[in-house]
Amino acid sequence: MTDFSDSFSIIYQDDDIVAIHKPAGLLVHRSWMDSDETQFAVQMTRDAIGQKVFPVHRLDKPTSGVLIFALSSEVARLLQEQFQNNSIEKEYLALVRGWPSHAKDHGKWIVDKPLKYHVDKFSEPDTEEGKMQEAETHFDCLQTATIQQPVGRYDSARYALVKAMPKTGRKHQIRRHLNHCNHPIVGDVNHGDRHHNHFFQDHFKQTRLYLAATQITLTHPISLESLVIEAPIEASFQSVIDQIDWD
Repeated sequence: MTDFSDSFSIIYQDDDIVAIHKPAGLLVHRSWMDSDETQFAVQMTRDAIGQKVFPVHRLDKPTSGVLIFALSSEVARLLQEQFQNNSIEKEYLALVRGWPSHAKDHGKWIVDKPLKYHVDKFSEPDTEEGKMQEAETHFDCLQTATIQQPVGRYDSARYALVKAMPKTGRKHQIRRHLNHCNHPIVGDVNHGDRHHNHFFQDHFKQTRLYLAATQITLTHPISLESLVIEAPIEASFQSVIDQIDWD
């Protein structure tokens, strides 16, 4: 059983909201798809602060970073409205295959591509399976690197650190949009490149999805003030960033 205690932490708390750093590999709550799992962010947060918490959004199991809970059902309703209205700003950091050479505006580009809906009864319970949904993500290429090691049929491999800012909240949106750009996230089993995934496992001795939710900006549902919550990069992610010789 994985021990998440070293990576799990409370990063913000007031009378209405608590935010945690969710480790990669930790489920938010129980799921029939992962029936063997025994640890969940909901229970760990509840035990850490000694009171009931209410989920208001999702973070994929393999993604680490900021996860917010409400401390009452009314605050949960207000926060869920913000997420559903796409009025909450989210930032992610991703390590991807290749250099985003198509980014024309100083490394920035936008993907506006509808995505087929996959069942997620928690966040979108009334949406029809298979329906196409509008999806938009803004990207910013932060750094690039070349690793002089053979990967697949190439003698070397290019990678980039990318900031992703989803403007809608579709399932696996960032992962699917980056794969659409031919820059899949390293470690993505469903949408990634197996050659690069295996290379990172062998070379850096880490097995994870290199995607982290680094910041959430929202309107506090009670004070109505702007609230910015940031999360540190998980050690398993940061150690790989530190070992790469970025340009």
